[in-house]
Amino acid sequence: MRNWVLPEYIEDILPPEARRIELLRANLLELFRVHGYELVMPPLLEYTESLLTGTGHDMDLRTFKLVDQLSGRTMGVRADITPQVARIDAHLLNRDGVTRLCYCGSVLHTLPAGLTSTREPLQIGAEVYGHAGIESDLEIQRLLERALKLCNLPDVRLNIGHVAVFRALARRSGVESGTEAELFSALQAKDASALRVLTKNLDKTTRGAILLLPELYGGREVIARARRALPRYAEITRALADLEHLTAMDEVPVSIDLADLRGYHYHSGVVFAAYCSLLPNAIALGGRYDGVGKAFGRARPATGFTLYLLQLARLSPEPPAPGWIRAPRSTDPALEIAMATLRAAGEVVIQDLPGHESADDEARCTRELVKQKAKWQVRNI
Repeated sequence: MRNWVLPEYIEDILPPEARRIELLRANLLELFRVHGYELVMPPLLEYTESLLTGTGHDMDLRTFKLVDQLSGRTMGVRADITPQVARIDAHLLNRDGVTRLCYCGSVLHTLPAGLTSTREPLQIGAEVYGHAGIESDLEIQRLLERALKLCNLPDVRLNIGHVAVFRALARRSGVESGTEAELFSALQAKDASALRVLTKNLDKTTRGAILLLPELYGGREVIARARRALPRYAEITRALADLEHLTAMDEVPVSIDLADLRGYHYHSGVVFAAYCSLLPNAIALGGRYDGVGKAFGRARPATGFTLYLLQLARLSPEPPAPGWIRAPRSTDPALEIAMATLRAAGEVVIQDLPGHESADDEARCTRELVKQKAKWQVRNI
């Protein structure tokens, strides 16, 4: 086997793309900073007891595991940064009030999410801890919309659901956990035939409501339809009120999908996913997950989102960049001053190495420093 071949769905990031990713990362983190979100950097490895606590079976299957040579305990390479941030809020910061945190880093998946996906995604996201009201959900949603706008993606739209609707139907009718999991899968796939089979032994009210959920998809009018058609349980009434509040004023087009139970075992309220016309898969995922902090001994309400930076960088227009500036070899102190001044202003200046004075194309130089009238000046090549 050729020793330079990488594992499947693992890839190198080369200079032009790495530059786009880094610029986007810096711009997004700055957006989060000015909104009051503090940056944290969790470790790549943790003991699995901590890393997988409260995340459900799916995350366990997606996590690479290894044995720690120092302790003999099982460790995992993180497949999601969000649980780590919840741990930091619960145990390291230990604040009583609202905490806003953001993060950016690589995660590793045992299997790719799709045929064109990498097993080493770059995650960037923001979380609010300590507030249980709809206002923090709205803040997170607005921040996500501004982040997507900053990326200059075409035809961005947001898909919003609420896990409390299905959860109320399942629990009030006494659905067993195994059947609930099967119903969840069928709803996610919008498999009407499977839903009819799985609900045949449920009471008439619950069965009719569950069979209707895949049809409750569209604009804000879905809320009114759901109020008329679904049982008037308090949990469902609150969930629909939340969705109405969240869709009142949006910066991007929004659709409602009451069969979208993405992260059902992880999330506890509103769930949302962002899409753009260039990609069939979601480019951002988020929602409320009040239950995760409880696993760390401190139940804190939480809401947030995750963006996939590598996808965003590939979909975003490439930012214009001025060509580099070539400088000759010289012992003139004035040349050193000129190069330092240009670099301080953000220009790329490279100095010729002996024997490679003409390698302009490879070095992307479109300008050069020349001495004219005793001064070093930039001119086009």
